[in-house]
Amino acid sequence: MTRSKPFAQPNKFAQQHSDRLLAVIQQRITDAGGKIRFSDYMQLCLYHPGLGYYSAGSQKLGSLGDFTTAPEISPLFSQSLAKHIQDVSQQLTAFDLLEFGAGSGKMAVEILRQLEKDQALPTHYYIIEASADLQSRQRQLINTDIPHLADKLVWLTALPTNFIGIIVANEVCDAMPCHRLHIKQGQVHECYVTTGEAGLQWTETALSDPELEARSTVIQHINGGDDYYAEINLAAEAWLTSLADCLHQGALFIIDYGHCRDSYYHPQRQQGTMMCYYQHQGHDDPLILTGLQDITSHVDFTALAETALAAGLDVEGFQSQADFLLAGGITELIQASEGMGDAFAELQQKTALKRLTLPSEMGESFKALTLTKNLPTLLPRLQLADRRYSL
Repeated sequence: MTRSKPFAQPNKFAQQHSDRLLAVIQQRITDAGGKIRFSDYMQLCLYHPGLGYYSAGSQKLGSLGDFTTAPEISPLFSQSLAKHIQDVSQQLTAFDLLEFGAGSGKMAVEILRQLEKDQALPTHYYIIEASADLQSRQRQLINTDIPHLADKLVWLTALPTNFIGIIVANEVCDAMPCHRLHIKQGQVHECYVTTGEAGLQWTETALSDPELEARSTVIQHINGGDDYYAEINLAAEAWLTSLADCLHQGALFIIDYGHCRDSYYHPQRQQGTMMCYYQHQGHDDPLILTGLQDITSHVDFTALAETALAAGLDVEGFQSQADFLLAGGITELIQASEGMGDAFAELQQKTALKRLTLPSEMGESFKALTLTKNLPTLLPRLQLADRRYSL
């Protein structure tokens, strides 16, 4: 486990909440015969109704939460994304937006503000949000910040059919439950969670899904090591297939931290890519702070691109976040707001630009995968530093 300093102890109420979820998980382990797959454990930790990390009511985003996303850092991110959205909307016979996992709602607010400014508003802005608490926060922010556009917002509980428009997923795939494998001396085992005297513990056994065996062969060919861990996110691939089925015409923007497959399973990543976040501290032990911490794994963008092609989508572009935002005109957006007489605001914008685009910050670790369906022409912004060759 990796962490820089001891965690602050959860308060009494947080610990009681964690203990309730732990009891649920322990009972699930007992009912399953003594162990559950890590993917099932991750599902319970993050999404169990009322107790999972994303289902409960604690603060997740910002300085008072556990992590910060790009839309929380600056409206420039969402404004730049809005420019890409307009490139697609101009080719559509109808125009709706659908956002997955809308967080605090800031991205929705800023996208709609920019589209309104550019006279390019959608008919509807749909949101699919698993967390009832976050959905409440989104409604409150939208009603406060853009009340005149609130009637465009619609929260869905299922995917629409024959959707025409643009689907946006920012930091969604990394929080989907993944399988975790341990490959040692040519033998492949799946990581399960069990219980012992010290609490939750790891155990390993045979693979639970035939698809994992096929993937492990590819991973071993790339890695070449004799003792390493790897994550495989079958849930993200199933999710993408369902989106392809519902999309009749339009585009899908997936923005997340991750790699192409050769980099994802590089020998230097012997411990895999799984990370946990609690009060802005990162570490790699998901068996503690049950229900109180975020659990993530990096995204295998090659797997998503392959899934997209198999599902009838076109892989239109693959860029670093920095290049995606530069192509979306982020520097022009800053220049347009300069000279307004607020030196502090200008400094904040320039600082945010660095966080969003510098390789040492989010610019290189985050990628943007653009998928399209039934678009008559290509999207020129996606030609800037396109990395599809690496997928």
